[in-house]
Formats: sequence, structure tokens, C-alpha cells
Amino acid sequence: MSVPAHSASLPQEEPRGALSPEERRAWYGFVAMSFGAFMAFLDIQIVASSLNQIQAGLSATPTELGWIQSSYLIAEVIAIPLSGYLTRMMSTRLYYTVSVLGFTLASALCATAWSIESMILFRALQGFLGGGMIPCSFAAMYALFPSPKKRLVPQVVAGITMSTAPVLGPIIGGWITDATSWHWLFLINLLPGLAVGGLVWQLVRIDRPDWTLWRSIDLRGSAYMALFLGSMQWVLEEGPGHNWLDDPAIASWALVCTVSGLLFFHRVTTHDNPIVSLRPFRNRHFLWANVAALFLSISLFATNYIVPVFLGQLRDFTSQQIGNTLMVGGLSMFLAAPFAARLTRKYDMRLLFAFGALLVASGSWMMTDLTGDTGFAELALPQFLRGAGFMLALVCCSTLSLCTLPMQELKNASAMYSLMRNLGGALGLASINTIIFWRRAVHEQNLTESLSLSRNPVRDFVAEHGGWSQDLPLPLVELALRIERQVSVLTYNDALILIAWISVLAVPMLLFTSRYRLTENPATESAH
Repeated sequence: MSVPAHSASLPQEEPRGALSPEERRAWYGFVAMSFGAFMAFLDIQIVASSLNQIQAGLSATPTELGWIQSSYLIAEVIAIPLSGYLTRMMSTRLYYTVSVLGFTLASALCATAWSIESMILFRALQGFLGGGMIPCSFAAMYALFPSPKKRLVPQVVAGITMSTAPVLGPIIGGWITDATSWHWLFLINLLPGLAVGGLVWQLVRIDRPDWTLWRSIDLRGSAYMALFLGSMQWVLEEGPGHNWLDDPAIASWALVCTVSGLLFFHRVTTHDNPIVSLRPFRNRHFLWANVAALFLSISLFATNYIVPVFLGQLRDFTSQQIGNTLMVGGLSMFLAAPFAARLTRKYDMRLLFAFGALLVASGSWMMTDLTGDTGFAELALPQFLRGAGFMLALVCCSTLSLCTLPMQELKNASAMYSLMRNLGGALGLASINTIIFWRRAVHEQNLTESLSLSRNPVRDFVAEHGGWSQDLPLPLVELALRIERQVSVLTYNDALILIAWISVLAVPMLLFTSRYRLTENPATESAH
């Protein structure tokens, strides 16, 4: 059997000896960039478990406190698509170094915030600078490891970074705040940030700046994009708690989102040098991989929100107990990583993705029968299946998304891929919160109607708890508390059912693409 020319050199592509100086340099640079991206991912949620302490320290109201998260996310979602253009203009080396050092400075400013207004401003700066690090490190991986087979392990590392950081954020944040103070949530970034900036500056030299792009930057398109993405993120975050368009502020910003979105898409399709390019979506591999990543991100972020809330509110778990439960999923990702790398070399990645997404859906469905006694033992297996499934599916998804594109489109395409994952997270939280508000009201009405002394079970409960007293109806108070607890359990189960079905929808997504082999030429494949 004849051997294709491009395949004949594969044994030489994977030497068993020591790495060459160039390979070591690539690995050190990639690890540094991946750690910087991990820091940016981590800081999205690191304050989630410490908001009460921050509120007390800055004398903030609950409404103002929400903006500590929102300002970071809104700024980040604006920065992500801009990163492709800015990387081409400044070079990967300069843009990433400026971003990580600026992120480090913004972290120091957050630690020294003197009011809630200053904290919101510094968190927005932190989000904007950190947002660009994520797609930049992902795109750099393709330049540092041009061989598809040598890129498998870096892709697994990138998958672990993207998947575990949002889970670890609130856990690490809770541990740090318990041990020290909330200021250290930001101070821990200082030394790693400086180290990452120095390493990237020394090691990563994969392209040259094109300063001519500065003269042709589309400021109007940038403004439309910022309004569109920023208002969308805000509406998705605040809408569930304000009954969506019934609130005048939500309705106004939804209108801003719609108008600016139409202007933005018109601009990018008609301008000679748009701030972002939608050309990668013509590639069906990229298109369907992004849709698949969107569904997986909805499932990942929504579950990472539901499970800690359930364990904290209904089981009174400490931050460490919640962390131990969630870490099962992170552990399974690490264990599945080497198997994911090996399987993608041998089997059709479309089928591997479907299998991984099916594991996610199965694990999600196993969590839909929560009770008031559910804890670590009941959640361990579902979390393990979901973690392994996410690792396998995300490796296949990212490979099929970017490996079939020509090198000159990777920076922009990586930004679009990261943006879709972020929007998936926002959609996941918005849909879950909407379900919680809606189903809680339904369950409260149904169960409260049963709280009547005319019903035998209620009379029996009252008799067992000391009888009825007009001045102090303690039995009914106890019964109401139990009903409220049951309402919460039923509501969280409804939310998890939605997450399970969303995971099911992700299963067939990549079957719309053609089979991709790691030895194929991306430039040739992109023509399809």
C-alpha cells in the first residue's frame, strides 16, 4: 500500500529523544501563555464566593455589588473579538505582553480599591486586558506547533485551562478569603503576571507587527461592536432578575443591542477592513464547531452555577466541601486528557465528539433527581462523566474548529471561537436564572395550595408537632419552611433537566462536517 508523501515523515515528527532547542522554546512560551490565559479565566469567577466580604469592605449595596462581576464580563466580551486585529497590528509578542502586564496592574488596583465605583472601574480594566489573552494564547498554539500531531498535547492543555478555571475560580476565591482577606484575590496575580509577561517577551516570537493597520482601524465598527456585545452581555445577566422586557431599563438596552447589532453586521460585511472578519464562518467545520462549543459552554457554565448554589443553600456545604465535590469533574478532565489525545489520532473526531457530548448529557441527566439529601456521593459519578465528556468533546471541537483554516485567519478565528464560548456561558446563566424564577413561582403556588388544615396530612403533621396555637403556629411555620426547601429542590431539578437537554442537542452537531484527519493540509481542507 502506498504511503502519502506528507505522511511518510510522521515518524520523524515525533522523535523519542530530547526536544530540540526550538521545541523547548515553543513549549516554554506556550506554557507561559496558557498560564496567563488561566489567570484571566480564573478571575472571571474568583470573586463569586467572596462578594459578601467585598461588600462589607467597600460599603456597597447589593445592586452595586453585582457590577463587580458584570463590569469584568462586559469588558472581556468586548476585548475578545478586538484581540485578533490588535494582535496582527502589534504582533503576538507585544500584544500579549502588554495585556498580561496591564492585567497585573489592574489586579493591583482592584486590591487597593477604596470605593465600589473604583472597584467597578478597575474590574472593567482587568476584564478588557485579560479578555485578549485567552484567544491570543490559543491562536499562538498553532504557530508554535504547526504539526497537527504535535499540537494534540497543547490542545489538551488548552482544553483543561478553559474548562477547569471557571470551576476553580469560586473555590480558590473562597479558600483565599477564608485564610486571608478579599484583597488577596487580586494580589495573587502580581508575581505570576510579571513572570508570564517576562517569559512571553523572551520566548514568543512568531510574527511581526503591522503598524499600517493603525491608520485603517475601523473606529465606527469598533463602537458598534462594543455597544452590541456590551449591551447583550448586560441584558443576558440582568434580564432574568428583572422579568426581561417588563423592566424599562432592560427593554431600553435590548433595543440598543438590536440596533447596534444590525449596524455592526452591516459594517463588517461592507467595510474594506472591518475590525473583525466573519469569513471563517464560511468554513463549515468552523461554523458547526462554534455552534457545538456554544451548546457545551451553556451546559458547563450553567452547571457550575447550579451545583454550588444547591450545595451551599440547601446542604449548607462549606466552600471546601463544595470545592471537593466540583473537583471530581476537574480530576476526570485531567485523567481523560491523555486518552483524548490518543483517541483523536486514531478515530473520527466527529464520532468522538458525539461520544464526549453524550457523556456530558448522561452526567447532566443523572443530576436531575436532586433531593434534600443529595451530596458528594450522589454527584461524584455524574461530575466524573461530565468532566471526561467535556475534555474529549472540547479537544475534538477546538481541533475541527481551527485546524481546517489557513494560518492567516487563525488570529481572528480564535477570537471568534473564544467569543462564542463566552456568549454560551452568558446564555447558559441567563436561561438557568429565567427557569429558576419561572419554575420557582409555579412550584410555590402548587405546594402552597396544599398547605391547608382541611387536608389530613397537614392535620396529622400539626398534631405530631404539638398542635395548633393561635398565638404561635409553629407547626405551620415548620411546614412552610419544608415546603420552601422542596420548592428549591424542584426548581433546581427543572433547571438541570434543561441543561441535560441542551447537552443532548450538542451530540450531533459535528456530524454536519466531513471527516478530518490530522495529516491533512489545513489550507486544502479550508476550501471545503
